[in-house]
Amino acid sequence: MTTRSATLTAGQAHGARERAAIAAKTLRTDRWWFAPLITVVGLGAWVTYATVRVFMHKWYWVDEHHYLTPFYSPCVTERCVPEAAHFGRILPGWWIIPDAALTLPFLLLFRLTCYYYRKAYYRAFWLSPPACAVPDGHKTYSGETRFPLIFQNAHRYAFYAAAIISVINTWDAVLAFRSGDEFGFGLGNVILVGNVVMLWAYTLSCHSCRHIAGGRLKHFSKHPVRYRFWTFVSKLNVRHMQLAWITLGTLAFTDFYIMALDANWISDLRFIN
Repeated sequence: MTTRSATLTAGQAHGARERAAIAAKTLRTDRWWFAPLITVVGLGAWVTYATVRVFMHKWYWVDEHHYLTPFYSPCVTERCVPEAAHFGRILPGWWIIPDAALTLPFLLLFRLTCYYYRKAYYRAFWLSPPACAVPDGHKTYSGETRFPLIFQNAHRYAFYAAAIISVINTWDAVLAFRSGDEFGFGLGNVILVGNVVMLWAYTLSCHSCRHIAGGRLKHFSKHPVRYRFWTFVSKLNVRHMQLAWITLGTLAFTDFYIMALDANWISDLRFIN
């Protein structure tokens, strides 16, 4: 005959209560679904706009003021206006090939593998999980150890490509200070420079950049220059999420402004020449 004590579970034997059976998927009563929803709407709208613009193949270059939209930089297909092809026209002008085909794949890779964007689209589009204390939308979870998510580890290499592209965007902004053969300065210059500054801030705030700057250092005192740079990058890193969204906004706004100028919808506000 078994005694009652022999039938107790281990938890009961130590005086612990049984776990309550909860039928609800989550006990959260706040609007936990709002952040994923906003992410879906925001990223979805931006991707739609960017895709349409990349394959429009027009309204990307303002010859009078040397404005080149970042969506078409560098312009390298045979379809590009010669004045906008700062690095030559080396690719065929097929419709399916973006005019900035040499840089767009690397920028896409950099953004897709970004630590913040991973969190954003994992939660918003894959529901993995959609929010804290909310069940995952999938029955199994393998992390980023299998194909295709194992390629997320390429982020550290995509950072170098993104840095080079930021240099190209900076060069475009510098060239835009020419109005014909003279120095010129207008609202478009302000927008281009502002976009470049934000792109550099986002790129440098990358976790990979922070690791490159000082992640492997054992003695900061022996590397004062790298320590200062690491400190600067660390301050930016805290704002990585905000900078990720800000740069989406500055990229779209810069492109739309240049498109509006080239399509003669508006005129550039000029301060000098």
